[in-house]
This record gives sequence, C-alpha cells and structure tokens, in this order.
Amino acid sequence: MIMLKNMVKTQLLLLFLVGVTSVAALSKSELVDLAKLAEQAERHEDMVEYMKELVHLSGMLTDEQRNLLSVAYKNVVGQRRSAWRITKSIEDRHQEKEEEESEELASGYRKEIEKELEAVCKEVLGLISKLLGTVDSTVQPIEAKVFYLKMKGDYLRYLAEIGATEKEEAGKSYEAAWKVAAEMPATHPIRLGLALNYSVYYYEIVNDAEKACKLAKKAFDDAIEEMDNLKEDSYKDSTLIMQLLRDNLTLWTAEQEEETGQQEFEEEF
Repeated sequence: MIMLKNMVKTQLLLLFLVGVTSVAALSKSELVDLAKLAEQAERHEDMVEYMKELVHLSGMLTDEQRNLLSVAYKNVVGQRRSAWRITKSIEDRHQEKEEEESEELASGYRKEIEKELEAVCKEVLGLISKLLGTVDSTVQPIEAKVFYLKMKGDYLRYLAEIGATEKEEAGKSYEAAWKVAAEMPATHPIRLGLALNYSVYYYEIVNDAEKACKLAKKAFDDAIEEMDNLKEDSYKDSTLIMQLLRDNLTLWTAEQEEETGQQEFEEEF
C-alpha cells in the first residue's frame, strides 16, 4: 500500500514536471485521471481542485465523476468536522473547569476551524447548485437529482452543526430528495444513503428520535421487501447501508427505551 501511494505521488509529480503547472490548463480526461490519482495518494485537497475545475469545464458529470466529487469533498470536510468536534469538546471541558484562559484559546481555534468548514461547505454547495441545473440532460436524471439534493442536504446539515445556517434548510433539501427518490427502487444505494442521512438529520439536528426511527425503519423494511430485485452490481453498497440503518435503529431505539425507563423511574420515585 505504501509503495502504491509513493508510485501515485511520483506520477502526479511527473505530470507537473512535464509542464502541466495550472489546473485550468488540464483537459477533462486529465482532470478525472488526476482526481483518481489524488484519491489513491490520499491528497483530497488536490482532488477537490481537480473536480472543481471539471465542474466549471463540464457543467455536467457522469456517475463516476459525481462520485469522485462526493469523495473529494467528503474527506476534506470530514477532517474539519472531526477537528471541530475535538476542539469543541476541549473548549467545553475548560469551561466546566472554569479555566478561562484555556477556554478562550480553544474557542479562538474552534472559530478558525469553523471558518474553514463554512468556506468549503459553501463552495461545494455552489457547485451542487450548478450541477442541479444540468440533471435533466443526464442519462439517469432521477438518480442524479436525488444524488445532488441529498448532497446539498448533507452540507447544509454540516453547516447547521456549527450554527452557520438554519437547520430547516437541510431538511428542505432532504425532503425534496426523498420525494423524488420515491420513483427509485427501495434497494437503490442512493435512495438508501439518502434515508440514512435524512434519519441522522432528524436524530442529531432536529432532535426528533421518533421521526428518525420511523424513517430509517421504513427504508429498511421497504428494502427488505425488494431484496429479490436487488441488482448484483449494487448488492454490496445496498446491503452495507441497510446494515448501517439497522445499527442506527438498534442504537436509537435502545436510547429511547433508556430515556423512557429513566423517566418512569423518576415519576415513580
């Protein structure tokens, strides 16, 4: 694996040594190839630049290209979300201990991470808006529309996590995607992925465990009923997401029962 990553990095370096010094000078095929190389080298910041330029050049992406776009931004934003959560936890700990100087330091650092996170989310949301305008020209417009609306909901949810947008904005995108997804098979990985993230939105952002469980359970049950029609090429992705839906349901249901039990205990006490 290390040897492969080194080879990929060497290939990237060679491309630039032979004169490709500007992303804007690259062709569409070169941008896609470099995005794939950057993914293997785990250089997701570079991957974002290649895919961003591809969107500007093409205005419309193939299934493979939109997946590359999603992977690129997911990793770049994921690093910052993780950093924000860790920093926020440290800040809260200092606040509890009334360590004002350390709390102020952590708070300042968290705000810097928030700026980065907000900038990246708004950047990808701009690209998604552009891509949503091209879905009717794609080979599978329903899939493309659900994919981009789900992606829009995801990044609005990330902004809502840090208070950079109203939580209802993410909900509107998820709801719009869910309506269109009704035309897709219940076992389709894009529809299942939407159900997974939409239910997480209800649980973590809206704090509505009942709605989260209801949505996740319906998506899981509907998929189970259509398992006989599951396509071989999407079997692995679909079953993985179904497992995640079931895991969340198990966890959320247990937490609800715990809270109910605690509430009954308090009332009896």
